[in-house]
Amino acid sequence: MRRLVRSVVTSATVVLTLVATPVVARAADNPFDHYLNQELAWGPCLFAPIEGMRPTECALVTVPRDWAAPAAGVDLRVSISRAKATGERLGAILINPGGPGGQGTSLAGMLAALQPAVSERYDFVGMDPRGTGHEGGTTPEQLGLVCEIPIGRLSTRTDLDARDRSPESIAEHQKAPRAIAEACQSEALTPFITTWQTAHDMELIRQLLGDSTLNYLGYSYGTWLGAKYASLFPGSAGKMILDSSVNWQGRLQAAFEAFPMIGQRQLDDVYLPWTARQFPEIVGATPAEAARTWEQARDYVKTLGISGDDYDSLFVGMGNQLQWLLATLIFTLAAQEMNGETPETGVPDTLRTELDALARTEYGVPLAELTLRRIAAEAPDDYAPFPGTRIAVACGDQPTRSAAWYRNLSDRQGPRYPLFGWAYGISEPCGFWSDAPRQSLPNLPAEVASKILVVQAEFDPQTGYEQARAAVRAAPGVTLVSVDDATFHGQYAVDGNPCVDGMVNVFLLHNSRPSDATCPAVPLPNETEVHPVAGPVKRDRDKLDSAARLAAERLPELREQVRERIALLDPRGPVAR
Repeated sequence: MRRLVRSVVTSATVVLTLVATPVVARAADNPFDHYLNQELAWGPCLFAPIEGMRPTECALVTVPRDWAAPAAGVDLRVSISRAKATGERLGAILINPGGPGGQGTSLAGMLAALQPAVSERYDFVGMDPRGTGHEGGTTPEQLGLVCEIPIGRLSTRTDLDARDRSPESIAEHQKAPRAIAEACQSEALTPFITTWQTAHDMELIRQLLGDSTLNYLGYSYGTWLGAKYASLFPGSAGKMILDSSVNWQGRLQAAFEAFPMIGQRQLDDVYLPWTARQFPEIVGATPAEAARTWEQARDYVKTLGISGDDYDSLFVGMGNQLQWLLATLIFTLAAQEMNGETPETGVPDTLRTELDALARTEYGVPLAELTLRRIAAEAPDDYAPFPGTRIAVACGDQPTRSAAWYRNLSDRQGPRYPLFGWAYGISEPCGFWSDAPRQSLPNLPAEVASKILVVQAEFDPQTGYEQARAAVRAAPGVTLVSVDDATFHGQYAVDGNPCVDGMVNVFLLHNSRPSDATCPAVPLPNETEVHPVAGPVKRDRDKLDSAARLAAERLPELREQVRERIALLDPRGPVAR
């Protein structure tokens, strides 16, 4: 079943390198002093260049294992990259794609190519945060914190369905999060893979770059990291763009706990109406008919060995076009098989081409030959890798709730948000986390608020709009650009939205930050207009002209690769099988 659900880790395991030389005892007055003697040796990067991206060079930065006790343990090295400004340099923009656990070194050249006016004045600097490894690395010392979970510790059942609330079902579901938490807590590096530590790494990078302030672009969890950097080092914070935001003034875990609500909202209010417009012959011509077909398809795939949990997970966190279309491929295929139809019946020509390409890439056969039995035939490995950085940060930054609390959460969320509400609370590893945080993270001080711009899509299924709004309300002086009716994860530079890009670029290039504002969304896949949906953003009557969007669209394939990297850093929790 491993190819039904795309692994949230994908191939993006990154680098954390241990330097075998013991650290000599030193004064602890200023922990940065000892590490400022190094010079950045820029050279070739480990990752393969991607067509269209700007030329990029990489370097390793030596950091202490523990900034709270730099003389203890062995030093670590993290990888950074740089796409140099092509004109008169204003400074550097450090990039984080989210996660926790996402690598950012390749994104520097990609985002620089997508925003040429900004890359003329700024170095785009990528970073593979501690715990993530070195992007493109293959040797053991170049691999990040990955917890190996023995399959024997996981459930052997192939019919798991979180809607089954029997004690036996609950116990089977909780095997995975318990095993993940125990495996990751047993790793010696885990206590030192936190936002507090990474923020100190960022401050060292700023000093090594020779800049008085550090500008920043962070997506998803990267908004938490950026806000906490600005809170810990307010005098060093430059212009901060926080895109697809969590509530960085509250609890990081609350962003994960909101997944059931925001996922159900996207499914019911945006996705199913879209399928009814695109596939009326397959799923029905109204959202209500599509919802009934979706439930019938769920029952059908369970008869073929695809569990209810696996089916549901396809539709959770559909933050980019790839995930959107992958879910659509399974949904429409199930609906057609139920009715004895061929996979291509009732599919619009343009979407048929995309779904056929997806079937070939994901399952090795053309759309016409794809069956659900083929998809269900995948066998699991003996061990399931899990991104340790995700758990170390999510569970280690702040005090966690108990497994009993999360179990009760699933009982409360399930009836309201059946897509993921039943499953989330009984699959969260933080419920089994026993270590207390070593450091506390401050909230944003008032003097930094004028430097921060938040960008948020209304129906983002991975970081809910309410999370971003709560952070802004709790930090007077921060401004918010809302994107009305937008449903994908990551807006600036990756959505081809001239309204969003224009506002952010004016801030970066002309130091003019917008007041709270609303941008219209771009259309959904295979559509030329936006279909308004009632939601938390007040309706904006303006619409993006299709011609204006096309004129602003640069390097669409590169743009989609950036979005995939951001959206596939999905922090849901259970091992993908």
